Amino acid sequence: MDEQQLQDAFSAGDEAALSAAIDRYGQSLLRYCHHILCDYHEAQDAVQDTFFKAWRYRERLKAAPLQPWLYRLAYTACIDQIRRRKRQLFAPPPPPSSDPDYIGEDLRRALLTLKPAERALVFGRVMEEQPFEVLAQRHGVSAATARQRYQRAKKKLARALAPSHPSCAKEDCL
Repeated sequence: MDEQQLQDAFSAGDEAALSAAIDRYGQSLLRYCHHILCDYHEAQDAVQDTFFKAWRYRERLKAAPLQPWLYRLAYTACIDQIRRRKRQLFAPPPPPSSDPDYIGEDLRRALLTLKPAERALVFGRVMEEQPFEVLAQRHGVSAATARQRYQRAKKKLARALAPSHPSCAKEDCL
């Protein structure tokens, strides 16, 4: 099933299309959310919320392509998770090092200095190797704006990593 067929079937309420969308985009959305939230279990919840909302509001899909729409919903789900986290009295413990998606403590602390939107751009550009045009579509901005925001986030991340990694003292680390 190609992208347009999947989108049409999904918006029409075909449950097989929901399953196909989960198979096609579930893992990439999980990685995306994990790098925004820096917590694997919260990322799983965010992805579940994303597909729940996508299915619930599938009639609205006709105006936009499926993949960027799902990423936009995932980003919103991550922001909601961050807001819930702030209301908690105690921060959740870091994931165990045996977790395959574990982020080292230094990188985790550095990533948390970035805003969620900045983490999303860095993840999309570095981990997914997405062009700025795709990132711009996901975030609802122009490609030039996405590029500029990425450059700023990269500098901020390099400064945050500099004390713990002397070799990353320059922006060239990323």
